[in-house]
Amino acid sequence: MVSQLAEHPLSEQLYPLGIGYYQLARGHEMRREQHDDFLLIYCLEGSGRVEFGTRGKRRIIRPGDLLVLPRGTPHHYWTDHKDPWSIYWIHFDGSLSQTFVDQLAIDPQSPLLSLGIHSRLVADFEAVLDMRQARHHLGSYLHSANQLRQLMTHIALLRPLAKLQQDEALDLEKVHSLMQARLHEQLDVETLAAAVSLSKYHFIKKYKTLTGTTPINHFIQLKIERACHLLDVTNKGIKEIAWAVGYEDAYYFSRIFRKMMGISPTQYREIRLGGSSYRS
Repeated sequence: MVSQLAEHPLSEQLYPLGIGYYQLARGHEMRREQHDDFLLIYCLEGSGRVEFGTRGKRRIIRPGDLLVLPRGTPHHYWTDHKDPWSIYWIHFDGSLSQTFVDQLAIDPQSPLLSLGIHSRLVADFEAVLDMRQARHHLGSYLHSANQLRQLMTHIALLRPLAKLQQDEALDLEKVHSLMQARLHEQLDVETLAAAVSLSKYHFIKKYKTLTGTTPINHFIQLKIERACHLLDVTNKGIKEIAWAVGYEDAYYFSRIFRKMMGISPTQYREIRLGGSSYRS
């Protein structure tokens, strides 16, 4: 199967060699002087140690850490005896393996990326893990190879966000949770900034660096997403839906909705009910 993946045009650039999930793996340890593929280890709980390179540098592995060991890196890793880790692991190869690893911008002094625990990343690992049920069916393995591409690019996306959050101490989860809780009303930047103990100026700057947009624009987007949901699943009128997402003026709400969605709330509902189409 590996030979087929290495030759198939849909998988030759990146494909998994093996994958697993070890839960509370007391006593787990591995030493390799010769390492001829690429390895990812994502720690969900517990802790461990890794010794890597010809000089045997050591690092502690904690929950949320991703260990990335490129081809040719001698290594020795082991779980903590008193606090055994739970980890996902993937060995992989392919003609673009090094390119995908390079995209992660790993510090040459450390093979660890402190990403934090992300449910969507866990879901990515689980999706590739489903390969174990493939029963050596090539189509399933091709699918897993392309899921591995998605996982690697997802890590690359999380990498700068995690670093900025660590360096800049901006808790996006806290900000977005507050936004979600206040969708039915208005919310100003000062309130959001105060929630994470930052000045308005520094909050806007850090938020935009992390997300590519402003906090208010994101808040409006969440409101419109909520409005779309209400248009989909309820019979409420446009004025009621406007009130439900914090707009007292239904006409103003409709203008914001059109600006975000390209159509009016009424047109959106007609399309969703099959009474119109996006081309009309």
